[in-house]
Amino acid sequence: MGKLISKLIFKIFGWTFKDHVGGGYNRCVMIAAPHTSNWDLVFARAAFSLMNIPIRYTVKDDWMKFPFNLIFGPLGAIAIDRTPKKPGDPRPSMTESMINMFNNRNELVVMVTPEGTRALRTKWKTGFYHVAVGANVPIGLGYLDYKNKVAGVGKVVYPSGDIDKDMKEIMDFYKPIQGKHPEKFSVDLDYK
Repeated sequence: MGKLISKLIFKIFGWTFKDHVGGGYNRCVMIAAPHTSNWDLVFARAAFSLMNIPIRYTVKDDWMKFPFNLIFGPLGAIAIDRTPKKPGDPRPSMTESMINMFNNRNELVVMVTPEGTRALRTKWKTGFYHVAVGANVPIGLGYLDYKNKVAGVGKVVYPSGDIDKDMKEIMDFYKPIQGKHPEKFSVDLDYK
């Protein structure tokens, strides 16, 4: 049913998808950028469905309780529980929680929007990078190019641990891509 709806969305809106890498996404952090509109989720989910990428995204564990779980669960939401393992233990960070999710699953593709907002940001949140390094998984560069109405995965980056080098490679990839509202998108200027 999801593929049929995704095909219909792409047909109605005139979008196409391209998988430049050729699949094999069973464990990775998947960037979805640019993120300048609420429509981004619709087109990204449709593209990932058409490419057979079992995308998930994180939400607070409260959002996966009844009745919200009936809506968000089928859309790929996965709860992040940051409760300490034992009373008195420190609360794990979002990064630690996501690394643990990867460590407890053989297959997991988590979609992230490192811009963190649909408003203009010239600094990206780098938690996705630290999750990839900590979980020893690659970073998929998913994109939505509104100018050409193409969505896809352009490349996969295997983090080396040198954040400056790897983030520059990621920023170089996203520089020419245009969001729905181009004035609201910027690569991270620290790594341009």
